[in-house]
Amino acid sequence: MKKSDVVVKSNAKRVAGGAMASLMLMGALTGCGVSTSSKSSDVKAEQTEQQTTAATKTDAEGKTEVEFWFAGGKTAVGVIQNIVDDFNASQDEYFVKSVTMADYDETYQKLQAGIAGDVAPDLALIEVDAARNLADKDLLTDLSTYIDNDKELDKDDYLKVYFDQGTDGDKVYAFPAYGTTQVMYYNKEVFDKAGVNPEEIKTWKELAEVSKDIKEGGYATYGWEPMWGEDNLIDLALSNGGKVLSDDGKTVLINSDEWVEVWEDVRTWINDDEIMAVHSGGQGWEYWYDTMDDAVDGTAGGYIGSSGDQADLDFSIVGAMEQPAWDDDSESAPSAEAKQLVSVNASSDEEKKGAYEFMKFFTSPDNQATWSVNTGYVSVRQSSKDTEVFKEYEKDHPEILVPLSQSAHASVRPVDPTGGEIYDALKIAADKVELEGVSAKDALDEAAEKAQKALDKVQ
Repeated sequence: MKKSDVVVKSNAKRVAGGAMASLMLMGALTGCGVSTSSKSSDVKAEQTEQQTTAATKTDAEGKTEVEFWFAGGKTAVGVIQNIVDDFNASQDEYFVKSVTMADYDETYQKLQAGIAGDVAPDLALIEVDAARNLADKDLLTDLSTYIDNDKELDKDDYLKVYFDQGTDGDKVYAFPAYGTTQVMYYNKEVFDKAGVNPEEIKTWKELAEVSKDIKEGGYATYGWEPMWGEDNLIDLALSNGGKVLSDDGKTVLINSDEWVEVWEDVRTWINDDEIMAVHSGGQGWEYWYDTMDDAVDGTAGGYIGSSGDQADLDFSIVGAMEQPAWDDDSESAPSAEAKQLVSVNASSDEEKKGAYEFMKFFTSPDNQATWSVNTGYVSVRQSSKDTEVFKEYEKDHPEILVPLSQSAHASVRPVDPTGGEIYDALKIAADKVELEGVSAKDALDEAAEKAQKALDKVQ
């Protein structure tokens, strides 16, 4: 599990003003009578291909019980539970029973075991690759029939980059619960002293020059800090026109010139020029906290991290901006990934309908706005920014628009058809490049060879 999937709490050095403001805002909005619930639609979907013989579970009041498994950080779990409670109170047909898991990996592992043992939940929050794997085995409900028969749902209001990650042709096997994308956070004082206008940074090449000026001018120890791991490097490659696979899906392309150029420059900036740095290792998310703290206390000019970091950052100290393009000849195209709500196909028809109604409720504009302002993650609805919740928060927190704006031109994170072996190879290569100073070509050639062998096995 990545830090980008979890809202974390800061350590003693971190200022939690942003998170406190979010909680105060939510309380104020609740006091003013702002509702985050929406009316449940009467969906009469014909389930010709999904009829099951499963017995429908009911609670003590006779409502159809929909069991929901999910994971997240403390803040995220609390917000999800609030939305569950609102849904249960908004109608009298369904009752969502929530069960929290340690993380997304545990959710997926237990979900697979539950399906095999006929004790699976009706609804789960999982990652894209996990959902794709289950959908390929016809273990998830095809939601397209519900959607097609639902006159209340505005499908076009969902951000395409997130909604399409749960589709396969005409089939819809997942709703995007929320989005995550890596954005840039900079120390305002460091940039100001160095005479840097963040709005003028249009490329990573320019950021490298800024980093050099910050270090050489003594304004900070490092000009910039990428986040440890392969994710940032993948984003840079995508923004340089790189691809993970060929168009026919048969050839791994992670050692192409577009990849090697980017990774070699990053290796140089970290290991040779020492204008950038990477924190690694430690217990749990220690490396992530250390990276964030360096940007907050001025050790570094800034860093690149999760949109979810916004819940833990003090924006009187830091600012936020979108990832730039790689160079003047490219366009910014970092990846954006959805966390997905899925309905298990083995559930009864009534439980599936209840799962669908909750998915729609969770992704309503009001609930997506509430989710976004309290966690920092990206709303999957375009109109969420027009809600009172979002507009009120945006007045004092314009940074909330950065990940939403970036998502509009982001790349869909490529699906790994090997079940993760391509990304595992990239992770190993990233460590060699960033931490060991191994040439990008050597590291990526080795990664491509391993990844191609894995790909050949599944074709």
